Parts: sequence; structure tokens; C-alpha cells
Amino acid sequence: KLICQGCAALTDAELLAILIGSGSREHTALSLAKLILAAADQSLIRLGKFTVEQLCQFKGIGEAKAVTISAALEIARRSIREPREAQMKISDSSSAYHVLAPKLAYLEHEEFRILYLNNANKVIQQTLISRGGITGTLVDVRLVLRKALELGAVGLILAHNHPSGNLVPSEADKEITRKIQLGAKVMDIKVLDHLIVAQQGYFSFADQNLLL
Repeated sequence: KLICQGCAALTDAELLAILIGSGSREHTALSLAKLILAAADQSLIRLGKFTVEQLCQFKGIGEAKAVTISAALEIARRSIREPREAQMKISDSSSAYHVLAPKLAYLEHEEFRILYLNNANKVIQQTLISRGGITGTLVDVRLVLRKALELGAVGLILAHNHPSGNLVPSEADKEITRKIQLGAKVMDIKVLDHLIVAQQGYFSFADQNLLL
């Protein structure tokens, strides 16, 4: 079917069955694929969060097959990041989200990242500043600004994720935004936005007029 009609003609279960290759005594590769997708609520995003150990819980899925499935889903995630970030011009919150979502949207822990921009608002570098737990992460303002000077950045877009999916900024979110803005202003560097990222979308400080 894939050869005759192309990949787009196949269902998610059929594509997953190709990765599985062969089934077990109880299930064909296709029926096994359907079982796995059912456990992920028919969501490839949820399936992408399954660990190798979790995939191996399905009878007929050994470590090699689980690794193959995990690798294929990771390739799909990485393909979303193209074209290269360094070629991306950030014109609004939506374009910033497009760059940041592949790194932040599907994490189960919190991370704080920054897009460092040149004077044409093109991405110089995306940098992981800190990694925390489910409910928060600490940010060193000095580290943020030191990196900006090293890269010659003139603009910053702050971003972190909320694993809970709640897009409402906390008081801590507002405070760290204010601190970075005040420090950056002294160095003639502008904080253009702060995005809170989740699977279902994002919150933009700039769009909501919450920047100084």
C-alpha cells in the first residue's frame, strides 16, 4: 500500500505496524499497533512520551522494536524544527512559538530557554538557561545577560514551559521577566517577549502588554 499509494495514504496504525515489523502469537503487527495507539488515546504526541520501558510492556514489543519506535518519533519531532533556527526571523509571538515549541511543548519538566536575536530579529542562538522540576526552574539573570554579550545579541525572547498545561503566568514568571528586562535595559538590550509554552498553545507577555 505504501509503495503504491505513498506514506500519506496510510493510517497511523499502519505506519506504526511497519515499524513494529512482526507481531506476536496473539496479535498481528497491525493489531498490536492499534493496541499501542489506543493506550496513547490515539495521540502520536502522547505516544512520543512513552519510554522504551513502557513500550516493552506490550506483548510482542521487545527492546529493539521499542527503540525503533522511539527513534522514529524523535526524528518526526526534530523535523519540525527545520528550517534551521539561525535562518529564522522572529516577527511576532507566533513565529517565536514555532521555533520554541519543538523544544518545550512536550516536556514533563520545566525548562527556561532564550532566543538571542541580532538587529534584524534573526535567531543567533537558542540557549537552555535552566532545567527544573514539574513546577518550576531557577533562572540566573547574570548568566542570561552574559550570554547576550558573548553573542552580540540586541534582542531577547524569554521562554519557558508549563508541564501542567496552564498558560496563566505566575507571579514568579512576572518577576523574573521584570528582572531580566531591567538588567538588559542597562546594556541596551531589549526583551521582546516572554512566552509560556504548552502543548495546546502559548501565552505571550508582549501580546498581553505585560512587558515594561
